[in-house]
Amino acid sequence: MTPFRLGLMGLLATLVVDQASKLWLYLGTDLVLTQPWPVAPFAEFLVVWNRGVSYGLFQQEGGIGRWILVAVSVLAATGLVVWMRRAPTRLLAVSLGLVAGGAIGNAIDRAAYGAVFDFVHLHWRTWSWYVFNVADAAIVAGVVGLVLDSLLPDLRGKASTEAPTKTTTTPQA
Repeated sequence: MTPFRLGLMGLLATLVVDQASKLWLYLGTDLVLTQPWPVAPFAEFLVVWNRGVSYGLFQQEGGIGRWILVAVSVLAATGLVVWMRRAPTRLLAVSLGLVAGGAIGNAIDRAAYGAVFDFVHLHWRTWSWYVFNVADAAIVAGVVGLVLDSLLPDLRGKASTEAPTKTTTTPQA
């Protein structure tokens, strides 16, 4: 399978799982009325509407800010798909697909609801992580993949330069 097709599969899987989880929790359950739902000693589902970007930065209360964030997300996803089309490795293509799929998933939320539907809250005793969704997790995983892909050529290059080279000499008469 080509890197692009694999990346496209990552994008589509992210988008489908993200939107399905949000629609199911928002429309198919009573989470909004009965939150929080404990999932594990360190995790719960609850509803947070994020009108900003990562970690709630750049909160947008007005309509223009919302549509600017939608446009930026769509433009970023488009650029990532173009890059994914040219990706030489599967890791790079899948990583780009995860980030693009997450960006599109959150853009759909912003366009449909005016905010991103976040629902996973991780915590331990007094420590609390921000509330996120499948799209956010895919974006983080994609960024980790991008970092790994950027380091792998360096590691391969160092390994090949450090390996002893076998030279043959011909006896001179």
